[in-house]
Amino acid sequence: MSNPTTVAHPSAPHRPSPPSKHQLALMIWLSVFPTLTLINFALGDWLVTLPTPLRTLVLTTVAVPIVIYGLMPQLHKVRARLVTRSTHN
Repeated sequence: MSNPTTVAHPSAPHRPSPPSKHQLALMIWLSVFPTLTLINFALGDWLVTLPTPLRTLVLTTVAVPIVIYGLMPQLHKVRARLVTRSTHN
């Protein structure tokens, strides 16, 4: 039995290369800063009553899933569109 080889379909979309570490740092900052700001506005009065380590735990427990599962995938899609558009022009 022969092993089928995978051949890229000519109409398959081009996948851009992964972001550079500088692009990734910017993308992370663009998602983390507004997320932490909104969480602080929403929970600030309550957070201020907590000791710093517990406050940090609450902030990261809420912020990390929002950033990783909600915002970063969207920023990767935006970056892919920008990179693909700039390489086709």
